[in-house]
Amino acid sequence: MILAQTQAHPATGTGTGAVGAAVAAAVVSAAVAYLAAAARLRRRGDAWPRLRDASFTAGSTILVLAMTAPLPGGPFTVHVARHLLTAMAAPLLLALARPLTLTLRALPPGPARRGLLAVAHSRPAAWLLTPPLAAVLDLGGLWLLHRTPLLAAAHHQPVLGAAVHAHVLAAGLLFTSAVCQLDPVRRRWSAAWRGTTLLAAGWAHTVLAGMFYAAPPPGTSFTAADLHTAARLMYYGGDLVEAALAAVLATQWYTATGRVHRRHRLARPAARERRSQPGKALDRALGVSLRQR
Repeated sequence: MILAQTQAHPATGTGTGAVGAAVAAAVVSAAVAYLAAAARLRRRGDAWPRLRDASFTAGSTILVLAMTAPLPGGPFTVHVARHLLTAMAAPLLLALARPLTLTLRALPPGPARRGLLAVAHSRPAAWLLTPPLAAVLDLGGLWLLHRTPLLAAAHHQPVLGAAVHAHVLAAGLLFTSAVCQLDPVRRRWSAAWRGTTLLAAGWAHTVLAGMFYAAPPPGTSFTAADLHTAARLMYYGGDLVEAALAAVLATQWYTATGRVHRRHRLARPAARERRSQPGKALDRALGVSLRQR
């Protein structure tokens, strides 16, 4: 993903080298494992929506393309495109597929399943999935990458570049999981709290995109046209993914509200019945008393 140059030149459309190839191989392996686990569930008679299979496959495909395929545009535009695909679009599709839920259901009862569930419900996992903290790790890293010499340094130092790759993908997955909260978690935050975090993250993303009009990342010399195209791509592409995240939140809120209303509707007749019981008991008692007379 790191395509920063100290001197601007036309993008060659190359991928990300050995790191990208390794990540792509791992992603393909994960996709095969996911589809195999889903097939195993269906063979034993359990339901697992095929739409989730499609979502995980699409997310995996996007990651592989972002890591290995040539993309059109100037060097910084290509860099931003890879960022949008790796840190935003792919994590959303992967989160919608609920991979942790699938793994827990596919694993047989035993130490592996209990251990995975213990990790998912652990305090460190709960802290990392706190929406504001996940947003800081994601957006904070993005600002650090683009408003310090880190982007230029990562281009010249393979180890640093690999670390940046890992952080971008991990932070994107973490933030998306914290906002969506579709898999088992220790604590489920309210839709309002997650929505507020999403709005703040979107604002930070928009401000960063606007700053590319003023100056390139330190240590780089991309052309103005390349910077402006990348800024527009980050602005509108980020808005699109954030709108999709907002739609997931809205759907969760609507579904949860509907469940609450249904419970209340079912509870009202039972409550009225309970309230009427004392009167009926008194009527029965009076009837017996009158007959005895």
